[in-house]
Amino acid sequence: MWAAAPLLIALLLLLLLPLARLCRRGAARLEPAGRAVLITGCDSGFGHLLALRLHRLGFTVFAGCLCPGGDGARRLQREAGGAGRLRVLRLDVTRARDVRAAKELVLSHLPERGFWGLVNNAGISTFGETGWLPMETYEKFADVNLLGSIRTTLAFLPLLRKYKGRIVFMSSIIAYFTLGNGIYSMTKAAIEKFCDALRLEMKKFGVQVCIIQPGNYARSTKIQPPLSAEEIWSELSEEEKAVYNKEYVQERADFFNSILSEGSTNGNEVVDAMVDALTSPAPKARYMVAKLKEKALVFVCALFPTAVMDSVLSYALSK
Repeated sequence: MWAAAPLLIALLLLLLLPLARLCRRGAARLEPAGRAVLITGCDSGFGHLLALRLHRLGFTVFAGCLCPGGDGARRLQREAGGAGRLRVLRLDVTRARDVRAAKELVLSHLPERGFWGLVNNAGISTFGETGWLPMETYEKFADVNLLGSIRTTLAFLPLLRKYKGRIVFMSSIIAYFTLGNGIYSMTKAAIEKFCDALRLEMKKFGVQVCIIQPGNYARSTKIQPPLSAEEIWSELSEEEKAVYNKEYVQERADFFNSILSEGSTNGNEVVDAMVDALTSPAPKARYMVAKLKEKALVFVCALFPTAVMDSVLSYALSK
């Protein structure tokens, strides 16, 4: 009897899934007017696009930018039509002082329906084998991609609980596997687990937590510029140079840069998922926005033994 329990549960979930989808379609969507959303990493990429989209929908938008006087921030203000419901603010998520200042600004300019959403979008990326990157780089990536999101979330959690709002985190399908960018994969896998804990804990307060998992959108954002073999080689320690020759570094650079060149240019696909996470009456816990072959790779990683996944990825790297 107990042996059949997992199968029965799976069948029950399959039967209930269409009903859940009908409920999502039938319920009224959120009214954006009078609700505030803070987005990190709005200088470019998904954050920039999302800030403009939410502004057009009627939200009050606080757009956190690393460089509030830079081209991206100025373009954002210009495209939003100047002052009004979109405010650009300096927000370096690695600096507690910036996060506190952002909270004070939000509190002093809250619209009538209060603080609705926090979108942890800021992030950085690079590639390179494990020993190629110094400890300082690992610390920087953990601080921006992981601790930065946690730092901002903890600051705004009281407001989100008060207004029963939404928290959206930018993850990646790279949380499931890595192809030469283990440092980025590491931070995304960690943020997934943080979100899993937070999502369960926030249910009792009516706060919903969503994860966005894009595939390869490198051409839509500036998170990962191409790197030449010479740039990589010049940063290697003498110990690593004694192990790897320039030809191998060139092969790895060519491989990863070719992946970047295949990235989608339609960042609005990801923004659509972010908007749904903020406005749907029944948002998903995870939104995977990826090509079919990328989803297949995640499927293999999740369901097959590690040895199978290692073989698949080793084959890909060898090509």
